[in-house]
Amino acid sequence: MDQTIERKKVSLQVLEHLKVMIQQEPYVSGGKLPSEMELAERFQVSRAPIREALTVLTATEVIESKQGGGRWIKNIKLVDMLDHIKLGMVSVDEVHALLEMRHIIETEAAALAAERADDAEIEALHKSLIAFSETILTENTIGSEADSHFHLVLVKAAKNPFLTATLENMKGLLNDAIEFSLRLNVGKTEKRRNVYQEHEAIYEAIAAKDAQAARKAMDIHLTNVRKKLGDTRLA
Repeated sequence: MDQTIERKKVSLQVLEHLKVMIQQEPYVSGGKLPSEMELAERFQVSRAPIREALTVLTATEVIESKQGGGRWIKNIKLVDMLDHIKLGMVSVDEVHALLEMRHIIETEAAALAAERADDAEIEALHKSLIAFSETILTENTIGSEADSHFHLVLVKAAKNPFLTATLENMKGLLNDAIEFSLRLNVGKTEKRRNVYQEHEAIYEAIAAKDAQAARKAMDIHLTNVRKKLGDTRLA
């Protein structure tokens, strides 16, 4: 198991080795994982790709942090599902690139929606916001479908068929990326409320026909998402 990781897609390779390691004793059934430093020494990489791979496993509920320090395997049944981790097979760099693309597209889409949305589209956006707000009421609800629906309704309101087609063609991947991000907030009421408030600010700016405010609100929202997932391109 103690082997050097190749430099190409380091975080993804670390993730694959961690997934194998987690299925072996003594790590199954609630076992404690080695520290970030120990894992970095084992794989002979820096701590950054270790931390990125652990973020994937935390977001997909395979491991958890406990009071007093350390990361632990949550449940053997979840370990059996390791091969089905949706974004576990996508490198963290690719997740960051996807979010960067969303940031570029959706900040301007929000501004266009503020300028072009008709009353019916604003009402549809409001309904999608209400649906998203309802996911906040249940602590263990992720809410990724409601979140991605809000963003798709918004892009449609920008009235650019190519923007809409781009987002619709990537709907599955975008939903997985949103789910990946929102899983980090499960059980964290304040953070979940903050995410909702960011969406509410976007809606209010569009409803007020304020393109500049809509652009800014979307920029704040997607910047926070990227920061949460450790995108160093923002530094």
